[in-house]
Amino acid sequence: MRSFFPAESCKEAHPNALNPQSWLHIERGKLPKLSSHPSSASIESLIKVPQPAILPFFKPVDYVEVLARIHEELESCPPQERSNLFLLQYQVFRGLGEVKLMRRSLQGAWQRAHTVHEKIIFGAWLKYEKQEEELMADLLAACGKCAKEFAPVDIAFHLPFDVNASSEGRTTNENRISQNVTFTIGSEKIVCDRQKISELSAPFHAMLKGHFSESLSETIDLSENNISPSGMKAISDFSLNGSLIEVPPNLLLEILVFANKYCCERLKDACDRRLASLVSSKEDAVELMEYALDEHSSVLAASCLQVLLRDLPNCMNDNRVVEIFVHANKQQLEVMVGPGIFALFCFLSEVSMNLNSSSDTTAHFLERLVEFAENGKQRLLALHQLGCVRLLRKEYDEARCLFEGAVNAGHMYSVAGLARLDYIKGDKLLSYGQLSSVISSVTSLGWMYQERSLYCDGDKRWEDLEKASNLDPTLIYPYMYRAATLMRTQNAHAALAEINRILGFKLSLECLEIRFFIHLSLEDYKAALCDVQTILTLRSDYRMFEGRVAASQLCTLVREHVERWTTADCWARLYDCWSAVDDIGSLSVIYQMLESDAAKGILYFRQSLLLLRLNCPEAAMRSLLLARQHASSEHERLVYEGWILYDTGHYEEGLQKAEESIDIKRSFEAFFLKAYALADSSIDPSCSPTVISLLEDALKCPSDNLRKGQALNNLGSVYVDCGKLDLAADCYINALKIRHTRAHHGLARVHCLKNDKAAAYMEMTELIKKAKNNASAYEKRSEYCDREQAKADLEMVTRLDPLRAYPYRYRAAVLMDNHKEEEAIAELSRAIAFKADLHLLHLRAAFHEHKEDVLGALRDCRAALSVDPNHQEMLELHSRVNRHEP
Repeated sequence: MRSFFPAESCKEAHPNALNPQSWLHIERGKLPKLSSHPSSASIESLIKVPQPAILPFFKPVDYVEVLARIHEELESCPPQERSNLFLLQYQVFRGLGEVKLMRRSLQGAWQRAHTVHEKIIFGAWLKYEKQEEELMADLLAACGKCAKEFAPVDIAFHLPFDVNASSEGRTTNENRISQNVTFTIGSEKIVCDRQKISELSAPFHAMLKGHFSESLSETIDLSENNISPSGMKAISDFSLNGSLIEVPPNLLLEILVFANKYCCERLKDACDRRLASLVSSKEDAVELMEYALDEHSSVLAASCLQVLLRDLPNCMNDNRVVEIFVHANKQQLEVMVGPGIFALFCFLSEVSMNLNSSSDTTAHFLERLVEFAENGKQRLLALHQLGCVRLLRKEYDEARCLFEGAVNAGHMYSVAGLARLDYIKGDKLLSYGQLSSVISSVTSLGWMYQERSLYCDGDKRWEDLEKASNLDPTLIYPYMYRAATLMRTQNAHAALAEINRILGFKLSLECLEIRFFIHLSLEDYKAALCDVQTILTLRSDYRMFEGRVAASQLCTLVREHVERWTTADCWARLYDCWSAVDDIGSLSVIYQMLESDAAKGILYFRQSLLLLRLNCPEAAMRSLLLARQHASSEHERLVYEGWILYDTGHYEEGLQKAEESIDIKRSFEAFFLKAYALADSSIDPSCSPTVISLLEDALKCPSDNLRKGQALNNLGSVYVDCGKLDLAADCYINALKIRHTRAHHGLARVHCLKNDKAAAYMEMTELIKKAKNNASAYEKRSEYCDREQAKADLEMVTRLDPLRAYPYRYRAAVLMDNHKEEEAIAELSRAIAFKADLHLLHLRAAFHEHKEDVLGALRDCRAALSVDPNHQEMLELHSRVNRHEP
């Protein structure tokens, strides 16, 4: 997520913490030698690990069961309930940190929105979640493309006027009634058509053509009815031609109030729609929302809402906007947002938490979320989130009530909040007992042991954190705590190995910061500089020392102690890092090169490729946009635009940009882009000759060996797919000659297809030796050896990168072959507990089916289809199992 909920201990002042200037001098002095004994001025004392935050997320003990129930309900619920079910699905994926799945759930909520108000909310939410794509809005517009959810909803179309609203039968007194009626307002007289005015509403009909005395009058005084002569003239015109097009906005507001008072539904609707069409800015929306709510003008209210929500997060800084949502009563909210009140405050509270999780605004929005929760799941989410905010604000009594309410509603994770509150009160033993009770009563999860570790010491704490890492290796606190503890015992190398365990598969700013300090303690300033430059690549405004010192300042200080590199040195170092599959090292070199006068476009482009490898897609997109901004030529800019379009799903437009670039100049990157996009987006094998030709054209163009190695590797892959193994081998060998290390992988595949598994095994062994990040190499090598060696390689994969799903599936399959069904299912469950992976769920469902556990199989099928609703094999398995449901 965008925001980090700071832990309680982060907020405390540390009066004895060391000022970095005391150990890292900006003047031309040297860094002080570290004492061999710990002291208040040692690096070790600077490594502080705050308590892990109580996250404001929905974290069910068995998320698979929750996803399965949601999927089951989606299959049978009425249409008006679907968007809220997708919203709950979104909250489950949010608790798992699955950003892509979160967005897909929002997309589902938007697509299944039953009302225009839900369409507005979820469309604005998607826009907010994809803010980075707004930076390329001009590029999409130039291609005639724009995501549908980015376009404002045509509210007037979705809220048609009820033509029967004012068509009740009315009695008429036709005796001696004149054709016209004159309304006097002050000294002015407005002559109107009696029949037309009477048709505006039942009250006017009774007044002008009923049995009231006014029905016989030719002149009626309206001076006390808050309508001006101009307003009445406009109403008269409307009664004749049905239009308010020429009426100015201030007069429209006057007419709206009058129409509402006299129940002129058709006039009110016309006024409502005309005013709604004029709302184009935040100022318009703020000014008109009050009228819309007071006069129950649904079209105007929805139009104002749409403008405000589409301006998030910017308009959250305007107190007038916040007050509209905070102070509106239920009836006004129903006018504004129909049945989507809970979804509205879910969205608003998330935006506010991302801006400032402890602000009054966040607390107010979450109070309203609690107020408008409609069922148990919504209530427990709202109570837990508000409890987290109250804890941050040190409103401990209120936080306790909220966490207790969430636990009573079934949210076990809220026990962590209660334990934290008891610890703050000084009852550490009670906190420990609460977590122990949870662990003994439900299926254990990593967060339970992590939380319990906070309330014990020594070996017990270490054991709990080891257990937490085994159950959920994605938790960063255990690695940070162990590394800090090892540093305090003067074991810096062991601390470095510990923090490297998680950085090998999960890039965390907090872990990079700790490694930076460890490298300083070892006086390895090159490595320290690499870490801080990587931090700045990911987040240029990052602050260290608990937020008190800018990382950029520390980068400047450490650089004083590292030999300066020339441009040639940088390229040589980049070549070495790229060849060693050292992506973090490569990022650091590129950061340094960007500070020089080198051409920046190509460097930002390389940076984006590395960030994609490191699973940082948002940072990668920022780098691509910077590459586009700093392109040195038109043809280069078109290539970067092509990649931007391709990476955001606009494949045809990406190809078009490549062709435009080639028309201007035949370049390596343009041909490479076209070949890559064509090969990756087409399942038609007939396109292979075209891809081969494009890659051959790319290789004829000038480029450095880093990129040519990739082109040769890709070309080899296409040859393999075409069955041309000798040509593929030549490509891989040529790539290896220019140190494209990953080509060992492709060459191993060729050896295997030639039935030489021993050569394939040796090839992957070479890759393992050369690559710094080699989990994937071990995984691939396991395919080329006997079962025992394969098991050993896959155990190594899980140690290096526990997020890779294949090793769990392989081990489970072996266990299943040996008729150890329970152990096989347990192996899959171990990974599923922290990773919502389609293939793991699919295999476990198949195992359940084999055991004739229909309910277990059905549950996993439904959860898997929540991850990918269109997976064909999963749909077939679900259909087959569903037929046997008891």
